[in-house]
Amino acid sequence: MDDYSLDEFRRRWQEELAQAQAPKKRRRPEAAERRARRPEVGSGRGEQASGDPALAQRLLEGAGRPPAARATRAEGQDVASRSRSPLAREGAGGGEQLVDQLIRDLNEMNDVPFFDIQLPYELAINIFQYLDRKELGRCAQNRKGAVSELEHVPDTVLCDVHSHDGVVIAGYTSGDVRVWDTRTWDYVAPFLESEDEEDEPGMQPNVSFVRINSSLAVAAYEDGFLNIWDLRTGKYPVHRFEHDARIQALALSQDDATVATASAFDVVMLSPNEEGYWQIAAEFEVPKLVQYLEIVPETRRYPVAVAAAGDLMYLLKAEDSARTLLYAHGPPVTCLDVSANQVAFGVQGLGWVYEGSKILVYSLEAGRRLLKLGNVLRDFTCVNLSDSPPNLMVSGNMDGRVRIHDLRSGNIALSLSAHQLRVSAVQMDDWKIVSGGEEGLVSVWDYRMNQKLWEVYSGHPVQHISFSSHSLITANVPYQTVMRNADLDSFTTHRRHRGLIRAYEFAVDQLAFQSPLPVCRSSCDAMATHYYDLALAFPYNHV
Repeated sequence: MDDYSLDEFRRRWQEELAQAQAPKKRRRPEAAERRARRPEVGSGRGEQASGDPALAQRLLEGAGRPPAARATRAEGQDVASRSRSPLAREGAGGGEQLVDQLIRDLNEMNDVPFFDIQLPYELAINIFQYLDRKELGRCAQNRKGAVSELEHVPDTVLCDVHSHDGVVIAGYTSGDVRVWDTRTWDYVAPFLESEDEEDEPGMQPNVSFVRINSSLAVAAYEDGFLNIWDLRTGKYPVHRFEHDARIQALALSQDDATVATASAFDVVMLSPNEEGYWQIAAEFEVPKLVQYLEIVPETRRYPVAVAAAGDLMYLLKAEDSARTLLYAHGPPVTCLDVSANQVAFGVQGLGWVYEGSKILVYSLEAGRRLLKLGNVLRDFTCVNLSDSPPNLMVSGNMDGRVRIHDLRSGNIALSLSAHQLRVSAVQMDDWKIVSGGEEGLVSVWDYRMNQKLWEVYSGHPVQHISFSSHSLITANVPYQTVMRNADLDSFTTHRRHRGLIRAYEFAVDQLAFQSPLPVCRSSCDAMATHYYDLALAFPYNHV
């Protein structure tokens, strides 16, 4: 196998691209000369592999470095127009026409994957140029993923959704609570039963909040009841707690068995003792109604929670039942998130003339303010500190913008005009941002290039977003949870009102009929006589 430098490879690829874009009557005389001087890749397959470096280059440009003129692909775009490869004409036109047509086809590809390429760009080019067309076609298939719309409970409206490590929990107006494990893709979604067996179906109160972690599932109901399930033991609750009034906020620790609830002016923290029996670990009374409640992760033996009540911010420690006042007598709190050492919360502005809306970052250990961020006209609606990379934090605002804050300098590192209405959910990692808005749009951004990669729309506000390197879970929850009885008779109308949960798996291959190159996943025996899309019928003996 002949080796040549990366610079020579790029020069030859650019020459091939220029020749491909020239008129055919000028390109044909030069084709033989290029075939004669191009080194063969692989033994005995020089003509077949001659187009592979160009194909590899275009695939990598689509995956890692999309050109500036690349258009954003909307969900549901027809991929058949990009799938029409010239392989069917290879016998008549020869390998050179194959290369030219592949370049033209790949120039039209505008898909961008959810996950980024992990190899250095130059190293990936050197690897991809030695792959044949079948292997490169499979790489192109993996650019797309599988999407599942989680089954809805009939005749109900979605009330709340939460997820942890690919496991999703949802609560409905019927009082039903359902759990899915999206990591298996052959899962059965069980219902978590209530303790009251005499309750008739559909007669239970609405579910207000649901939370889940690796071992527990929790649901709060409109009548003030709280159910706690141990996912390892069964579908019936291991503990049931009752408040005198409606539960306004619910929190579940992500790393241990601690649940916190806020009802009226009381905040209660529940956890099991050494024998496994659930008990009240701490109880606090606050002077105002609690709107936001979070449990601080990694607190070891004694749980710690942060509660926001109007213009008051409390640090609640179960070890001594003491309240530590972090923030008081300022503008009301509009959003809240906590990490192991810090808490970040947005506060309303006093008008542009006086002072804009801000995000305050406090140290949980020292109990003092570290940073004052933002100072914008509209209020902050969501903030994500716990999932952000070190020294960074992402927030959403009523003005529809998503902002990245640098916690070292206190400046806004990037501001994206992401949504038409207010931003309702946001998360980021080391290269991308996923945001959801009240208009129902979920957007994925590569913030290194300040470019939108992908988006999907539903008719309800985006309430929940959770993603990893290869998967994404989104939930669109309607504001109004009451439907007219006549709407239940129409599936279309009911679908418009009920809400939606989607799970995307970007590491799963597409089905053959969805892929850019269906031949790479088909067999000779699977050829159907009623296959009408003749442009996708490839000669199998050349693959």
